[in-house]
Amino acid sequence: MLPEELRTALDRALTRFTPQELAEATARLTERYRTGISTGGNHLRSRADVAAYAAYRMPATYAAAATALRRAAALSPGFAPRSQFDAGGGTGAAIWAAAEVWPSVEMITVIEHDPHVIDLGRRLARASRTLDGTTWRQAAIHHGLDRPAADLVTMSYALGEIPEAEQAQVVRWLAADAAMVVIVEPGTPVGYATVAAAREVLTASGLTVLAPCPHDGRCPIEPGRDWCHFSVRLPRSPLHRRVKAGTLSFEDEKFSYVAAAAVPGPRPAGRVLRHPQKRKGVVSLRLCSDDGLSDVIVSKRHGDLYRAARDVEWGDAWPPR
Repeated sequence: MLPEELRTALDRALTRFTPQELAEATARLTERYRTGISTGGNHLRSRADVAAYAAYRMPATYAAAATALRRAAALSPGFAPRSQFDAGGGTGAAIWAAAEVWPSVEMITVIEHDPHVIDLGRRLARASRTLDGTTWRQAAIHHGLDRPAADLVTMSYALGEIPEAEQAQVVRWLAADAAMVVIVEPGTPVGYATVAAAREVLTASGLTVLAPCPHDGRCPIEPGRDWCHFSVRLPRSPLHRRVKAGTLSFEDEKFSYVAAAAVPGPRPAGRVLRHPQKRKGVVSLRLCSDDGLSDVIVSKRHGDLYRAARDVEWGDAWPPR
């Protein structure tokens, strides 16, 4: 769920536009999602487009980023970043998520190329005492850009919008002197491929994978046959339902991600890659581990392990600590 300050600020920002303006802008965004056209800043033609985009996508982007950051934090005890750099930060979902996970963050820089997006992101951030002092820079992301020093570097739903030939150089640029890098992309085959390629660059740059992978070896998933992704369920506010013309009180956001750090953390033995199949007396888990992919059956005869398996969810570490 969005922080109360952000939800209130977003509601206030949308009151500047008529319901018809927001409906028309949302319809354009929905069509672009349906046809697979990027919804990045180049396609946001007006302030109403930007506001509709924030209402339409910011809750899900926040939920995915917060989930990835929480999983990274769980595997990096003692990590308390004081600074964050968010590349291609849009309206600031990742800085809000980081502030929730690490209250230690004090200095924040966001780079975003669209001035209307920056304007809205800055107005939303003013609702938070922590984020009010965020530095917003208008620039297109590229590896030659001056990058502020930061303990935590984030990039969510933006790497895939960069030409594929330039992505590796951008990831190396993100990793330079960073204590932790977290990259989030849509939970699609294309999004996973982007994350998998970024993961290879991060490890080659000397960082250690914290999550979701329990190892630094090559991803055991065969390209074209499957993809590594996760899901987070988020509640829809009345405003969110109205903008999306949805009837359900929730939605599930699918995402792929990688978190890597300069200091290795206490990685789990395995990671649950799918919804656990839970039947009477038996739980079936699809796992990724040092040994590759495997299907593990946990039954009542396993005692405490079985009770833990009944509570485990897609994306959790296994076995639980």
